[in-house]
Amino acid sequence: MPSFHLPRTDRSVVPTLHYQRSLPRLPIPKLEDSVRRYLNAQKPLLDDDQFRKTEEIARRFESGIGRELHKQLVAQDKQNKHTSYISGPWFDMYLRARESVVLNFNPFMAFNPDPKAEYNDQLTRATNMTVSALRFLKTLRAGYLEPEVFHLNPAKSDTEMFKKLIRFVPSSLSWYGAYMVNAYPLDMSQYFRLFNSTRLPKFNRDELFTDEKAKHLLVLRNGNFYVFNVIDGDGNIVKPSEIQAHLKYILSDSSAAPAFPLSYLTSENRDVWAGLRQKLLDNGNEEALHKVDSALFCLCLDDFPIKDLEHLSHVMLHGDGTNRWYDKSFNLIITKDGTSAIHFEHSWGDGVAVVRFQNEVFKDSTQAPAVSPQSQPAAVDSSQAVQKLDFNLNDALKTGIAKAKEQFDAAVKSLTLDSIQFEKGGKELLKQKKVSPDAVAQLSFQMAFLRQNGQTVATYESCSTAAFKHGRTETIRPASIYTKKCSDAFLREPSKYSIEDLQRMIMECSKYHSQLTKEAAMGQGFDRHLFSLSYLAMSKGMPLPDFYQDQAYVQLNHNILSTSTLTSPAVQFGGFAPVVPNGFGVGYAVHDNWVGCNVSAYPARNVKEFLQCVRQSLEDIFCVLEGKHISK
Repeated sequence: MPSFHLPRTDRSVVPTLHYQRSLPRLPIPKLEDSVRRYLNAQKPLLDDDQFRKTEEIARRFESGIGRELHKQLVAQDKQNKHTSYISGPWFDMYLRARESVVLNFNPFMAFNPDPKAEYNDQLTRATNMTVSALRFLKTLRAGYLEPEVFHLNPAKSDTEMFKKLIRFVPSSLSWYGAYMVNAYPLDMSQYFRLFNSTRLPKFNRDELFTDEKAKHLLVLRNGNFYVFNVIDGDGNIVKPSEIQAHLKYILSDSSAAPAFPLSYLTSENRDVWAGLRQKLLDNGNEEALHKVDSALFCLCLDDFPIKDLEHLSHVMLHGDGTNRWYDKSFNLIITKDGTSAIHFEHSWGDGVAVVRFQNEVFKDSTQAPAVSPQSQPAAVDSSQAVQKLDFNLNDALKTGIAKAKEQFDAAVKSLTLDSIQFEKGGKELLKQKKVSPDAVAQLSFQMAFLRQNGQTVATYESCSTAAFKHGRTETIRPASIYTKKCSDAFLREPSKYSIEDLQRMIMECSKYHSQLTKEAAMGQGFDRHLFSLSYLAMSKGMPLPDFYQDQAYVQLNHNILSTSTLTSPAVQFGGFAPVVPNGFGVGYAVHDNWVGCNVSAYPARNVKEFLQCVRQSLEDIFCVLEGKHISK
């Protein structure tokens, strides 16, 4: 008898991977388009002389070696119709990176609290979220998870009628059926890596490991490692009351924190960690490590409540290094007061898969919770079911852990995180004024940086290309000649311009930003194309073309403003560290009536001051849009 059934509502009429076979392939842009877009992105960053020089180098590249490489890339792409031209190089870029995954790559996204306050109790929420994550896993693997589709006209495509029809269209044609009603199915090839997956450190290039047979959960508490089965022998979810009993047992375990917490090793330089991992294996820890690597996911139970949003960001982005396994595909972190977040390793996948997972887990755990605060844990012997993992450490390993701790502490100590909530308007007002909410947020960052530092710098905004088979991301370049002109007008001499002039400039920024966003989402940015050409040159042992050695190219890819946005009913906010030592990491969301912004920086930059400038910029933009003069 199955001990747990999927809720009926979770069964999608359309099979999970129904569209996967017929997804369109990621296009390779024309070389002249990529060069033109590249030069447009350089214009606001260079003076006339620098721009002339860069344009000359770019044109030489376009008619010379660039043309050759582009031909080879197109030919290679024709040979590999099962995937996208970016997929291999992008995995390689992540897996060859030797820096620590902490701060350099792994982001976090914090859940909203459960609307029923008493359900935010740590044990209750940990049980409910674990069970909901397992329901998601079962639904995904059974092929019943609703395919991820971007609906431009939901009234036509997001209906039972349409779903019943499309399921009978063969997989090889199904995408076209959706496209006809203005719906865009998204690539779901990353989803299988959500569970039972870990990034393994190897010399020169890491590996992604997945073992779908494993049935256990990894729980970290106080730096100690515990595992227990959450899927039974028949493939059903273990009773929620038993999961609750085992988690209660772990929460009441009074074992001291280990003197040498193993988790620090996952924060190390990848080659150093690869060497230490080999020592761990040689020292008789193979079985314990396999349990860690193959676990469904890592549940981190922290023994303290969250003080404020800044504390929340620090805890979820990096923590203290003892109670996370940073290599796991994701860590589900739940603190003493039930505050929860997902911290994820980035090489295997992007935000689209993780946000979908968060949305489903949040919805299911709040609307169909498996246990209530009054529920009694099952009367089972958890001491038999829960295994505490012990690791044999020799002196070399202890030294390695101590060194990793030292570096980890130094790195996180230098990071500042702060956030603002701008409450004088949001999406509703901006849409009324017919401007793009994302364009306004990005314009406010350009204005803020100019106000704080007197210049315009390389800016990166991530955009998903999941509308294509094995698409990953493309870059939107929000710093443009339009944002520069508009920022100058607002900051340097607003009295010189009428309100209509300033409104017109905001409109121009919005129009251009919307064009860039559309191009990026349709695989028509320039960053991934140019990256792939340089990757191809290097993989063939060719010298790096002059184009890539141009200071302007290097500067454009030194992204001082690295930005990423998402809005979701499940997510309170997210964050990540800067991608360069003198940069800002800007996580933001434009809500219906407010704008949230969470920013990180190292000592080279002042976060508080930057956020004050963002707030001021938003005030000025909203003021002008409402037809009022900027108050100085």
